[in-house]
Formats: sequence, structure tokens, C-alpha cells
Amino acid sequence: MSADLVLLSARLLDPGTGRILPHTALAAERGRIAFLGDDRDARALAGPGTTVVDLRGAVVTAGFTDGHLHPVSGAERTMGVDLSGCRDLAAVRTALAAAVGDLRPGAWLRGWGLDPNAFGSAPVATAALGPVLDGVPALIDLFDAHSALASERALELAGVDGPRAFEQGSEIVCDADGRPTGLLLEDAACEVVEAAAPRPTEAQIRARAAEVLAAMAASGLTGGHAMDANGDSLAVYAALEAGDALPLRLRIAPWCRPEASDADIAELIRLQGTGGTLWRVAGVKLFMDGTIDNGTAWLETPDCHGQSDHAYWPDPRRYTQVIAELHRAGVPTATHAIGDAAVRHVLDAVEQAQAESGRTGGTGGTGLTGSMGGGGGTGGTGVVRHRVEHIETVPDDTVRRFAPLGVAASMQPTHCCEFTRADHTDNWSRRLGEERAGRAFRCRDLWEAGARVVLGSDWPIAPYPPLQVMAGARHRRPADLSLPPHGPEQALTPLQALRGMTVNAAWAAGEEDRAGRLAVGHRADLTVLADDPLRVPDSELAALPVLLTAVAGRVTHRAAEV
Repeated sequence: MSADLVLLSARLLDPGTGRILPHTALAAERGRIAFLGDDRDARALAGPGTTVVDLRGAVVTAGFTDGHLHPVSGAERTMGVDLSGCRDLAAVRTALAAAVGDLRPGAWLRGWGLDPNAFGSAPVATAALGPVLDGVPALIDLFDAHSALASERALELAGVDGPRAFEQGSEIVCDADGRPTGLLLEDAACEVVEAAAPRPTEAQIRARAAEVLAAMAASGLTGGHAMDANGDSLAVYAALEAGDALPLRLRIAPWCRPEASDADIAELIRLQGTGGTLWRVAGVKLFMDGTIDNGTAWLETPDCHGQSDHAYWPDPRRYTQVIAELHRAGVPTATHAIGDAAVRHVLDAVEQAQAESGRTGGTGGTGLTGSMGGGGGTGGTGVVRHRVEHIETVPDDTVRRFAPLGVAASMQPTHCCEFTRADHTDNWSRRLGEERAGRAFRCRDLWEAGARVVLGSDWPIAPYPPLQVMAGARHRRPADLSLPPHGPEQALTPLQALRGMTVNAAWAAGEEDRAGRLAVGHRADLTVLADDPLRVPDSELAALPVLLTAVAGRVTHRAAEV
């Protein structure tokens, strides 16, 4: 049988060692790397149907995997006006006015990416946007996707005229007279207004998701740990794969919310391992808190506004019970935990679950079997690998707990780069105060303490190009390099950053025996770059050209020059 893909005249970079291998060619067959050697022998493996590419010295490495992203929900959210580039209220108002001018009468305006720093010292409220939204039903996501601003007309159509009680840590923010300000905190509050707004059709969501995924492949991504299996998203993945429009390998974790019943938990367990060839349900996503910018994180002591003092779960003990149940069933979990108290509680829950069941989170484990080659992260060793997502501010004793528990630290360095500042004048830092803002996004400390640090973008919260994510982990500055580094002592080395999106991502999925390395028998998920990312300067890494991307030996992106 001939190879499916042959790459010639290449430099083969193994992210496990950081070394260029003593080979110039690679061949893939039936989705796996079947050969590493010289060009002549590789050419002999090619047949009439083989894709043969002469790379002329380009660098091939294991395919980049984004450790935390939202492909389908992000595709839907980003159909509105993009406010992510607006740095002040004047820019926000100008962008919204232009969008309003394009609306037909009575149509809803949707927006996304609104940075609370644009409000300066003013409260985040619809009134700050001026008359631009008068009479317009508008719902605008803030950058963190944990909050939104609703216009007066949108609140009216949704029947919102005052505060409400929710079964999770959510709030319709109201003024001293009980009138909504337009700010909606966390999912339950946002969903009240979202229910009144029109949604795009299934065909529109699929088309937008296909567009996003194709662009992700062009950026060098071959896979992602998708933290959204809500609504119809699983059907979207199935439809995309059926239409040959799924260019990434996706590991999907559906959400478990505080109001989940025992039957809901059982259904999450049942879903594990279901999926297609390139997408599979593997794990469960939970939330222990919200965000620091909103005052909905869970901190050991309240923030400087007296907020962020409680968990997203009204009864955190119920969260602990759910973790134990999922752990016993061999289901890995990924918990959003930003504040120090939230992270501590997650680690406590995992430690208790491990002690009760005897299952650990150690270095073994091969993942569940299946066409995707690994699903649940348990394998035959009894290992269940849990993760904590975000980890924005934690003390030393918490940093030291990750490695002994075998809990992965899933980090998004571009959150620090793009939304916080070294001088602590940003909203995030002002809320935390100097001490806690000084221990921001401790990627290096966690790494040196033995934790497996997995890197991702959290798209659409921050841009998804993996080279930009790795660059941010290395230089801790915004993409335009306009500000000094925030916490340069927390920067990762070039090899650490590369491992964070290859080797460590595979480990977190329990797939280190088949993914994340350049080795015969490993998946032929490959990213080809114009130069060695370990030797490109930090400030130039994000612009390094991606020449080719392949998933299971099938080319999903090919630049014109190759």
C-alpha cells in the first residue's frame, strides 16, 4: 500500500526533545506516521494517489493543539460587530453607530469582544454608550463571554425590569432604585435576554463554523480541546464532518452546570466516547467561578470592590460530589477556575475523589479506544486526568499542588498579554490589588513546580493563531508589542511554549502514546513552518508563515508557495 502523504527535504522538529531529527523525509499512511528517513526511501513509498510535497528546508513539527477553545459557540458569537479592537468608549460608540446604520428597522444588533477597560473608571453599563443604541434592541458580549450589555429596548423585549434570582452565580445588575443597568453577569442572566433575540439558522451556524475552522487550520492548528457541546453543537460537528468540512481533530467537553440533576450527570457519562472520526466527546466542562473583571470570580478575600467573594455553584459541596461521581466513572473534567479560592476548591475536590476511588491523575493512561484514538483519558491504568482552566491568580501553596495530583494547568497566556498591563492600571489588576495582580498567570511557576501546562487561546475570548499564543507565553506582551511585559519572570522558554501546544496537550488527553510527537506510529497531525519556531525571536514568532497543515495525513491547509 502506498503512502497518503510524503513530505521531502524537510527539517523534522520533535517537540518532545526540541531537536531536529536526523531525517529529511516523513511518510504518512492510514492516518499515522509510517516512515521517518531520507528522501529517496520516502519517494519509493509514493503511489499514484499520494500527496508529495517538497518542503525545501521548511520545518515540520507535531500538529499544534489549542488546549481550550469554543469553535461552534464562538462561531455564532462572532457573527456580530467586532468590538475587540476598541480601546475607549469613543471607539466603541463609533463602531456601534456604524453597525446600527446598517440595520433594518426592528432588527437586533449583536456585538462581541467588548473590553471593560474601554470604560475607564466609568461603570460598565449601557448608559455609558450614549444615545447610539436608543430604540435599538442590542445585546453585546463583553470579551470574557461571561457577561453582556443589553440595551433598554432589548431588556424591554425580554421582559427584564428588575433583579432576578438564579440557581447559579448570575446577576441582572441593577442600580440603587432597582432598575437594570444593562449589565448581565454570567450565563443564566445573559440567557434571559438571549432568549428574546433571534438566532441564526442551523445552516448559517454551520457555514460560519466551517469558515472559522478552515481559518484555524490555516493558522497551523490540527486539533483543539473544545469546551462547548451545548445546544446543537454536536450536530454541527457531525454535519461538518459529513460534509468534509472538519479540518481539526476535536476533543469535546459538554458543560455541567450547578442545576444539573443526577439524570443530567448520567447523560454526560453516557455521552463519553461518542462522536465521529475527528470529533469525540471526552470529558466534562464545569465552572467554579466567573471572571475577575466582572467581580464574579471566587477569591479567598473579596476584590477591591467587595466582590468576587463566592462560588458559581451556590453549594460548592455539590460540585465536589459531582467531581467524585465523574471521577468514579472514569470521566476527566475541565473546570473553569480563575480565582484563588476557586482553584483551591477544585484541587480539594479532585484530591478527595482520588482518595475515595483509588484512581489517580498520574503520568500513565492511554485514553479510551476508538476511531479518534483516545477519548476519556482513563485507559486501562485507572488514571483519570482532570484539568483546571485559566488559573489567573494563585498563591505558592496552590501552585505546588498540581503535580502531585496529576492535574493539568490549562493556561491562556494571551489573556494576560491582551487584557492586563504591567503597571496594573487595567480593570483586572485594579480589582485584585497589587499583591494578587503581582501573581498573574503563573505559567513558569506552575511548570517549574512540575505541573503539565497546556496552552490555548479560549477563542473567541482571545485570537486563536497558535503561534500568537506561544509568542505571548514567551514575551508576555500584547500582539502589537505596544506595552512592557506583564510578569516577564513567568515567561516560558521557546521549547516549553511548543510543548504546551503539542506534548502536554496530548498528555492532558491521555494520548501521549499516539500524539504530540514526531514518531512512527503517532498520528500524522502535522504543522509545517517556514523556519524553526525555537530559534525565531519571540517578537517575530507570531508572524512566522504556516506553510502546510495536515490532519491524519490529509492536507487541510497548503500555502501558495508550497
